[in-house]
Amino acid sequence: MPDRRPRLEGKVAIVTGAGSSGPGIGNGKATAMLFAREGASVLLADAMLERAEETLALIREEGGEASTFQADVTSAEECQAMVDAAMERYGRLDILDNNVGVSRRGTVVDVPEAEWDRIIAVNLKSMILASGAAIPKMIENDGGSIINISSIAGLRAHSQTPYTTTKSAVVGLTYSMAADHGKDNVRVNCIAPGLLYTPMTAPRMDESMRENRRSAAPLGTEGTAWDVAHAAVFLASDEARWITGVVLPVDAGLTITSPVTYNTINQQARF
Repeated sequence: MPDRRPRLEGKVAIVTGAGSSGPGIGNGKATAMLFAREGASVLLADAMLERAEETLALIREEGGEASTFQADVTSAEECQAMVDAAMERYGRLDILDNNVGVSRRGTVVDVPEAEWDRIIAVNLKSMILASGAAIPKMIENDGGSIINISSIAGLRAHSQTPYTTTKSAVVGLTYSMAADHGKDNVRVNCIAPGLLYTPMTAPRMDESMRENRRSAAPLGTEGTAWDVAHAAVFLASDEARWITGVVLPVDAGLTITSPVTYNTINQQARF
């Protein structure tokens, strides 16, 4: 049997938040690495260049093609510069993985206005600006795939109201973009990760918390960034050519269980 053709061969991708916030593999790093393994040339965008450089080193060790770009994706000017860099370096743009996000505990009563503004800018505005810069280039190339990273916190009540609000908005943004740009053959889908163990969550976890999170979902196993990355590869690939406007939970089935379980686990984890 012949070797399988790489699923993203010849494609060019941008991954925002392509580094990890600490030791290990976060969603952006895992996605960038899998995109490169599947044949894509990847622009690794991150506000902290050293984080993107760590991802670049891992991709190059595996013989993949990638380069870094420092960008604050809450800025329209820097999002445009990011897209322009991908075009200058690789000549096209096929895939945008909108991965940047931050979290904040609290309710509408106790979260300061400045924090609301920051979380909305990072989690939502960044996707609007990056997509707005990317879509015209994708249209020039007869289409593309945009993947927005939301959360199951955007599908049900959560202990972090600002985070939930923005992640819910990402779902609505995905629906609207998919409808707006389907005629341009630009597919827009959304991944909603569940209770992953990643560099962002690890500092807040001990073994008992990790076990509680594992046991909360029907599959009873712990998710990692690789689970999100594999879903992103599928949505980016031509295998998903007839899929747009979809919200894909990657959560071991947690969204089909009691919301009480979900919120209790998050409270325990100070998540």
